Amino acid sequence: MADDPRLDKWLWSVRVFKTRAEATAACRAGKVLIGELEAKPGRDIHVGETVTVRVGAITRTLKVVAHPRSRVAAKQLPEYLTDLTPAAEYERVKQAGIEHLLARQRGEGRPTKKDRREMGRLFGFE
Repeated sequence: MADDPRLDKWLWSVRVFKTRAEATAACRAGKVLIGELEAKPGRDIHVGETVTVRVGAITRTLKVVAHPRSRVAAKQLPEYLTDLTPAAEYERVKQAGIEHLLARQRGEGRPTKKDRREMGRLFGFE
């Protein structure tokens, strides 16, 4: 169908990437799969296809519902895609973020009493 947009344009318009250039670079780097195959940025995307995208530490799985004319607001996303990403994937990324906050530089030693209290406040232990 002639109205099917390019993959990179669709990824940008449904807010997976901030810019179309980032979407193109991700496709060229092999971080975008349609079905089980790597996809080039100029490939047409069709309704019903499943797109798997690696964005940072998370691998998102999206199903194409419709094609937007241009970039859409976040509230309108359910009209254009269905997020099939497992909840465990979001939990894994959240856990990695917490571990990153708690990581200490080599040689800093044990946390001080003040550091421990701040961590307690951050995670609601106190």
